[in-house]
Formats: sequence, C-alpha cells, structure tokens
Amino acid sequence: MSARVVLFLAAMLGCLSVMLGAFGAHGLSNNQNTGYLETKYAAMEPKFVAGHSVPASYKYLMDYKTGVEYQMAHSLALGLVGVLMLRRRSKLLSVAAGCFLGGIFFFSGSLYLLVIAGPRWLGVPWGAITPIGGTLMLIGWLALAFVSLSMTTDSTSAHS
Repeated sequence: MSARVVLFLAAMLGCLSVMLGAFGAHGLSNNQNTGYLETKYAAMEPKFVAGHSVPASYKYLMDYKTGVEYQMAHSLALGLVGVLMLRRRSKLLSVAAGCFLGGIFFFSGSLYLLVIAGPRWLGVPWGAITPIGGTLMLIGWLALAFVSLSMTTDSTSAHS
C-alpha cells in the first residue's frame, strides 16, 4: 500500500468517524426518549456497567461512541503511518497500516452493527468479532513501536 493511499484512507476514515459520531448523537438517541435505541432496546433488561444498572439503550449508545472514538484515534494513527511511509519504506509500516485498517473495520464496524442491528444479526454475534479488531489495533501499535526503534534522525534536517 502506498503512502498516498494510506493518507487518503486515513482522511476518509477520519471524516467518516465525524459523520458517524453526529449520527450517533442525533440519529440514534434524543432527549425525548423516543430515539432509535430507546425504541429498539425498550423491552431489553437493564445492563450492568461499572457496577451500575443502566438502560440497555444507554449501554449500547456508549458502545457506539466507543466505536467512533476508536475509529477516530486509529484514523489519526493511520495518518501518522502514512506520513512515516513518505519518509521511508518499511514492511512494519505496511503491517501497521493494514492492522489499523483491519482494526477499524472489525472493532468499530462490529460495534456499529452490534448497536444498530442488535447483538445477533444474520446469525453473527457481533460482540464476538470486536476482539479481533482490538487485537489488530494492538498489533498495529506494536509494529509502529518497532519501527520507531529502527528510525534514525537526520542531523541535517534537525538543525534547519
């Protein structure tokens, strides 16, 4: 994957995270308790979050927000990888880019489907897919960490 493609994807995924965040804030829930999540999860038993009983709609809205936050953070990380790819070629940078992309897709994507479609849709337990994305994100960060250990500073650019 080229640096240009990685930077393009980072920008588009960042833009999409803002759009999805706005949709979550305005389309999934509202102040009159008649939003999509309130209706979809009205009959569901309350969930326990940090030792507190909360409505299922609130728990799922928090899950959705987690997906948006992780998508934005990893879009920025992907942008950093793209900038580093402009400076040097490295298999580890390609691994980091691929892992961040896969992590966004599996982690955030599964949370979006979990919340909007329900815990099981098309027979798939979406919550079971989320850790795959989280693992890919961790591998991406580790690859980026190992790239940093192999980088050298250019003494001419440090003083200009």
